[in-house]
Amino acid sequence: MITILNRRELTTTFSMEKMSRITGRLDQERVPYRVHTVGRQNAALSGASRSRSGSFGISPDLERQYIIYVHRRDLEKAGRILMGLK
Repeated sequence: MITILNRRELTTTFSMEKMSRITGRLDQERVPYRVHTVGRQNAALSGASRSRSGSFGISPDLERQYIIYVHRRDLEKAGRILMGLK
């Protein structure tokens, strides 16, 4: 089980397709992982800030950040898998 105490960040991406490729490969190799999705606009402030500045110039591709974590004991193996995808 992956917890906040034993996890390590494998990679971060803004691309859902890249995240899917990485997690698919981790699944194939039976490496447990967790994906944390971060919205780039703060939900508490999005209404107020959007009304002031709008969404002009904000790329929709950068609205979500995907952070992929693995157990610290699997970090080396997951890193080799990630290198094989590039």
